[in-house]
Amino acid sequence: MLADKGYDADAIRADLAERNIEAVIPGRSNRRVKIEHNRTLYKQRNRIERMFGHLKINRAIATRYDQLANSFLGMVHLATARYWLKFVHAA
Repeated sequence: MLADKGYDADAIRADLAERNIEAVIPGRSNRRVKIEHNRTLYKQRNRIERMFGHLKINRAIATRYDQLANSFLGMVHLATARYWLKFVHAA
């Protein structure tokens, strides 16, 4: 699970360990015992957050106009394709 420093809690880490999920959460600066994490995998989290930021430019996604999950997913697909076409056209 990729998460920000805000999710650095022993309870969250214990729950993830019970479910055999690898926690890629950097430790907070005030933590006494430093916890190691995969830095390259954590850097990819930034890419995911930027993609959501670009998707939220579309008003229908940011405010979630669609009531049904399928309609919302369709709108996410359209927004993603529109975002992707910018790069294809530029290349």
